Amino acid sequence: MFEAKTNSNKKKEQIVSNTILPENKSFESHQSKYQIKLPKWLRDSLINSENKNNNDTKNSVLIAEAFKLAFKAHEGQLRASGEPYIIHPVAVADLLKEIGASPSVIAAGLLHDVVEDTCIPLTEIENNFGLEVKILVEGVTKLGGIHFTNRTEAQAENLRKMFLAMSRDIRVVLVKLADRLHNMRTIEWLSEERKKRIARETREIYAPLANRLGINRFKWELEDLAFKFLEPEKYESLKDQISIKRSDREQRLNNTLTLIKDKLKAAGLDQFEISGRPKHLYGIWSKMERQQKQFNEIYDVAALRIIVSNTDCCYRALAVVHDTFKPIPGRFKDYIGLPKPNGYQSLHTSVIGRYRPVEIQIRTTEMHQVAEFGIAAHWKYKEGGSPALAEAEKFNWFRQLLEWQQEGNEKDHNDYLASIKADLFDEEVFVITPKGDVVSLRKGSTAIDFAYRIHSEVGNHCNGIRINEKLSPISTILKNGDFVEIITSNNSNPSLDWLNFAVTPTAKNRIRQWYKKSHREETIKRGRDLLEKEIGKNGFESLMNSEEMNKVAQRCNLKNTEDLLASLGYGGTTLQQVLNRFREEINIKNKNESDNEIAQNIKDQNHITKNYSKVANKSPISGIEGLDYRIGKCCSPLPGEEIVGAVSLGNHGITIHRRDCENVNPIPIERRLPVGWNQTNKINSNKFPIQLRIEVIDRVGVLKDILMRLSDKGINVSDASVKTAFNKPAIINLCVELESYSQLNKTTDQIKSMADVIEIARVELT
Repeated sequence: MFEAKTNSNKKKEQIVSNTILPENKSFESHQSKYQIKLPKWLRDSLINSENKNNNDTKNSVLIAEAFKLAFKAHEGQLRASGEPYIIHPVAVADLLKEIGASPSVIAAGLLHDVVEDTCIPLTEIENNFGLEVKILVEGVTKLGGIHFTNRTEAQAENLRKMFLAMSRDIRVVLVKLADRLHNMRTIEWLSEERKKRIARETREIYAPLANRLGINRFKWELEDLAFKFLEPEKYESLKDQISIKRSDREQRLNNTLTLIKDKLKAAGLDQFEISGRPKHLYGIWSKMERQQKQFNEIYDVAALRIIVSNTDCCYRALAVVHDTFKPIPGRFKDYIGLPKPNGYQSLHTSVIGRYRPVEIQIRTTEMHQVAEFGIAAHWKYKEGGSPALAEAEKFNWFRQLLEWQQEGNEKDHNDYLASIKADLFDEEVFVITPKGDVVSLRKGSTAIDFAYRIHSEVGNHCNGIRINEKLSPISTILKNGDFVEIITSNNSNPSLDWLNFAVTPTAKNRIRQWYKKSHREETIKRGRDLLEKEIGKNGFESLMNSEEMNKVAQRCNLKNTEDLLASLGYGGTTLQQVLNRFREEINIKNKNESDNEIAQNIKDQNHITKNYSKVANKSPISGIEGLDYRIGKCCSPLPGEEIVGAVSLGNHGITIHRRDCENVNPIPIERRLPVGWNQTNKINSNKFPIQLRIEVIDRVGVLKDILMRLSDKGINVSDASVKTAFNKPAIINLCVELESYSQLNKTTDQIKSMADVIEIARVELT
């Protein structure tokens, strides 16, 4: 939920008073007074909840109580438009009612922002409305109380949370999509930057998600609204072009409709509905972009839909259409015999009409409900809201997302978002397993993508492939209708070459994951050997079991001691850093009076430096005004990191180190100077060299790809070198010039998001 809210001191004047709730007879007058219009079904629920003789009292009470709690909780909050906030959850519930959602889902729609935006805890939701509603509300509640380093991380973590909730009850997504749709309808009240960001997220994630779940009722409007705010000029231009010839187009469509209607009746098909529908703007624009055509070259901007009573009548109606008009070759699709993964079924054909080509869809009433409302129409629920297991097979793509979520590295936020976006888009090829099951894959997928879609272990142990009963290379691109069989062997493992022809993010991520895992064991062993060699086996065991060692790992921005050993093994952390920080932790634990005295001296020096640094200085370093200094190559500090100055022996001036640099510890306290970055000057004009060590999968062009990504961000690379070895990762050493520590983090994140990158570490300048 992204609407801004404000608190009002005039609650009685701006928000409907809670006293209206028991007063059924005063609904209309209160709505008029406070400009809040409740939909009829909600008014009926509030009235029926008080009527003990009503057969639907239980559902009415659930919805009425949810409205009352939402009303109380949001009292005093306003939307960015200045309207009472309660309008939003009521609108969300109305959208859910429109697609036929159950009472518990509608109640969750009324309560979906209560936990996130008010002081109501989830326990109260569960106590008052049950576990089912609690799970739905929790699933759409954003993570609170957690600090995210950037918007990408926050977006990824909230999506992880939502998908996990969907695995418990898929209807969570209905509430989320209804919430997003109403917010998109009222997005004009937000700033331009927020409108663009939210519209882009809607186009990339939520509209494709609605499409995957078959909820076209939401998908089309989400796409059009995102199009409107992301491409306003193109949107308005296309809207105007469609409006100009609307009357002529409608006349032609009506003539075609009348002709087909007469032919269907003549063929003995009496029970049918036929209607014309305009295609949504984003769909037309996408087709123009995809086919590189102008609007006047696109003929099927509208389509006819025929709804019949049963499947047999669908094919009979198709025969009538093809007898009446000439079908266009290659434009017929049978989604009844081979449904889409989201359960969509229909016959699609394009014919040469009386005036120009026209698209016709033929389906049953039940198929139409599924096409419009998706999971809201065809998911069957057991008691408690869990989906029936048989239905779950229709959403293999969702299970793939969950498996990647559970197996993937939780820090790979860019990879996770890329995986979601790629898996949600509906460009698919359908292949068949030896058991006759239909598996959908991204268009252009190879046999190795198919193997990993079946199961990660099948992919990891793939030894060969049969396509249409013939042995084929695993790099073979699959076509619609291929029969595919995977040959596995316990002795087979993924090859790095597979990344050159794997297409799906799932396959690529699992190949990389397997390699990282196997390579991780080597690096952990190497780190263990380094430590054991330095301090002996007994000393190593004592060190690893100590509490201080966990703190050392945390100080190195690592989760645990195993990660620390891996980092030590591949050079991300040096042996001296580990030992020095361990000694520091021991000193902290056994702190004595002399430590306190030193701390006081440092505090006094900081006070002196703080006052002195107020003097204007062109140097990026404050606290050494007028003195010669140099940046230490051992740690290469950047603005934004804590630093300390060290008086060099001889006439070498002051050396600036990071405070946690391993070379600072041995320097006597009397030779250290408290310094800082000069905030009174524009230090962004200064560039500081940083050495990066990047471990990558060895392939032609990988260095070029990394350099291009850095160049796009305006980052200068002053030196680059590559070391390769047979059947091992390549090591790239880059010297880059950066302005700040935050820019370093962004740079490493951008490089990490590349598919071929295994590890990246900041190392000593050479």
